[in-house]
Amino acid sequence: MYNLARQLLFKLSPETSHDLSLDLIGAGGRLGLNGLLCKAPARLPVTVMGLDFPNPVGLAAGLDKNGAAIDGFAQLGFGFVEIGTVTPRPQPGNPKPRIFRLPEAQAIINRMGFNNLGVDHLLTRVQAARYTGILGINIGKNFDTPVERAVDDYLICLDKVYEHASYVTVNVSSPNTPGLRSLQFGDSLKQLLEALQLRQNELTQRHGKRVPLAIKIAPDMTDEETVLVAQALLETGMDAVIATNTTLSRVGVEGMEHGDEAGGLSGAPVRDKSTHTVKVLAGELAGRMPIIAAGGITEGKYAAEKIAAGASLVQIYSGFIYKGPALIRESVDAISALAGK
Repeated sequence: MYNLARQLLFKLSPETSHDLSLDLIGAGGRLGLNGLLCKAPARLPVTVMGLDFPNPVGLAAGLDKNGAAIDGFAQLGFGFVEIGTVTPRPQPGNPKPRIFRLPEAQAIINRMGFNNLGVDHLLTRVQAARYTGILGINIGKNFDTPVERAVDDYLICLDKVYEHASYVTVNVSSPNTPGLRSLQFGDSLKQLLEALQLRQNELTQRHGKRVPLAIKIAPDMTDEETVLVAQALLETGMDAVIATNTTLSRVGVEGMEHGDEAGGLSGAPVRDKSTHTVKVLAGELAGRMPIIAAGGITEGKYAAEKIAAGASLVQIYSGFIYKGPALIRESVDAISALAGK
């Protein structure tokens, strides 16, 4: 059924297809139909960041930026759902066209630019949802906020989403907001992490619960840079790292239609870079911090590969677009087989 739907959706422009798919998934969620259309994955409980996940396969941020289809995605069998990236103020993002399919590579290039309706709108959607499972909220900075003031935007968002999120992801790795990736390095990273930790402690006292913080990083760093990031995350008491965001590399899509479009490349071509980043992080973190792996999971075996590399959870996005809900169940089964369960 999904293959037929995909053929029809792929006749539309990528962004139109994305918006229509989101509407359909959201409508199915409101009517309670999605769970009837998809065979649920087997239970494979795992505890990460002090949270109990029914299975380790989640939806990556970016597909549902405004929380429009939380219930719909949950009914498809995801063990957790991450929405966003959301910014303090609404913003339109970059000019269209800004999403490009590369089907022969099972890849997507996007330069959306954190298009979203703002954190206040997202919270109305969260409060309207019936979903009671693990919900991650991914936060970022507005495009016109200077990088040296970025921490202000992250703290505004953290304050607002804290009591509504199971965990909060801090996105410092999108390639589509000018200067954002500079926050992954040196004093900029340290200052941001220290400010987040301080605010997290304050919010823990205020709300009577500790909401974990995860930092999402890029796959384009050297091993040495990745190790330095890992050390900074440990020193500032962060709760998890998500590896990885999209890549600026074009290895694997050379000469393809749209292969030279600006933006972040996701899907199969980023798989090896993301998995390598997971391995480097796992070597440095040595079990002291969980890793959530994302990037290039187009088949269940690649979800298991991420777990074998050192991840505790995985997230899918581009693979879901190409393969549909069956990828969730296939990934859970592959991870279960890896664990011998």
